[in-house]
Amino acid sequence: MRQIRSRIRVAKNIQQITKAMKMVAAARLKRAQDRVGSARPYSEKIRDVIGSLSRAGAGMEHPLLAQREPVRVGVLAITADRGLAGAYATNILRKAMEVLRPLDPANVRMLVVGRKGHAFFRRRAYAVADEYGLNMTGVTFGEAQEIARRAREMFASGEVDVLYLVYTKFQSALTQRPTTVQLLPVVTEEVGEAAEEAAAGGGAQDDYLFEPNAQAILERLLPRYVDTLIYQALLESVASEHGARMTAMSSATDNAGKMISSLTLVLNRARQANITKEIAEIVGGAEALK
Repeated sequence: MRQIRSRIRVAKNIQQITKAMKMVAAARLKRAQDRVGSARPYSEKIRDVIGSLSRAGAGMEHPLLAQREPVRVGVLAITADRGLAGAYATNILRKAMEVLRPLDPANVRMLVVGRKGHAFFRRRAYAVADEYGLNMTGVTFGEAQEIARRAREMFASGEVDVLYLVYTKFQSALTQRPTTVQLLPVVTEEVGEAAEEAAAGGGAQDDYLFEPNAQAILERLLPRYVDTLIYQALLESVASEHGARMTAMSSATDNAGKMISSLTLVLNRARQANITKEIAEIVGGAEALK
């Protein structure tokens, strides 16, 4: 009975901790979800602008649009910052390994965001060019620009020929979807359509007036586009981690409650059995005295 009481006390302590972590994650999730919702329209609009600009000025050149044979591959992986979030960290690392597994480790350069990714890839054969922390309380655009600047430098210098972004797309507190997109060279559906039209002789295109000119606008917008994609991915990853942690801590709290109920039932049965045994001994002793 002493052991059962000790287990009940430990389970109650754990339940208090997981309940507190659930409440903290829920509060942070609400703020992170609001930031994701606020940033998505801007991200979608700048993608549309880049597509329209590429369609209007097909054939324009920029270092971030350079298509090369993908011999050297870069991967920017936005992983988890802490544990106790269920299978979240495992899922995003598995997604990153799906991209890396077919590649020769000697031709891979990694940019890793999040402490779980740091610990994971240090034990692997892939070269990590840079590591970054994941600000779980509030990602800033400046942090995204720092990562984007390093990614652009790697691509422009020829250190990598193509760079992929691996992150978790937030859908709800229960659903987070690991996603892979090509970050560099910049390719959008609109750019691909414009290239196909140009290669086929082109169809009717809209007329655009550029000030000062299309090339100057493209040079300003493309780096901003990369910054925005990374910023959006960071926001999505932070919201996904908070959602996964809230769900995991909610399940842990419920499981602790079930364990406490089960142990309490066992304790009551053991106490009842002990009482019954003592009554039987008293009755037996009384009968022996007669």
